[in-house]
Amino acid sequence: MAYFPIINMEKLNGEERAATMEILKDACENWGFFELLNHGISHELMDTVERLTKGHYNKCLEQRFKDSVATKALEGVQKEITDMDWESTFFLRHLPASNLSEIPDLSDEYRQAMKEFVVKLEKLAELLLDLLCENLGLEKGYLKKAFYGSIGPTFGTKVANYPPCPSPELIKGLRAHTDAGGIILLFQDDQVSGLQLLKDGEWVDVPPMRHSIVVNIGDQLERGTPGGRPDRR
Repeated sequence: MAYFPIINMEKLNGEERAATMEILKDACENWGFFELLNHGISHELMDTVERLTKGHYNKCLEQRFKDSVATKALEGVQKEITDMDWESTFFLRHLPASNLSEIPDLSDEYRQAMKEFVVKLEKLAELLLDLLCENLGLEKGYLKKAFYGSIGPTFGTKVANYPPCPSPELIKGLRAHTDAGGIILLFQDDQVSGLQLLKDGEWVDVPPMRHSIVVNIGDQLERGTPGGRPDRR
């Protein structure tokens, strides 16, 4: 099994640009996933988002999850549950219209941090699309224009927590799936390795790295461009 592709974006600005673009090309064609370092989002902002996300879960969502049907579903179960996920989530919609002000229990500090984070993520996504255009021989902005369509892009954030499970042998945190979007940016916990992808018939761990952003090529982008990607994650 080859090493999971990790791209240092600082190298795009120097003599190693061509080699870095080759890593990106291989990652898109043969993995569908890659991990970004030095992507331009400040470590301080990422630390703030992580701290506030975990604090919001502990204060507002943890007990709700423990009292939910998902938790009670394990009572008396003897075999693996295959039709549900063990996760606590909420969704933030950014484009075409934001719902950030409508989500209950978010602190003003959390809302402001997410606003700043989202702006950085959108810029990073647009940069990545242009890098993909370069590798595909397309004019700059082609993929961005394709995703904008006639009414603009759809852009949102799924905020997910995966609480400790009392019976991990009975249920997976998240079932195998593909993502339907165009380009997915993942800010994962750097202490616990949980994210996996299926490549060449084997499940491969996506390495947790401090302050990295994991990129997943979604179904829409995969179907609209040449090349392939693994089937599930």
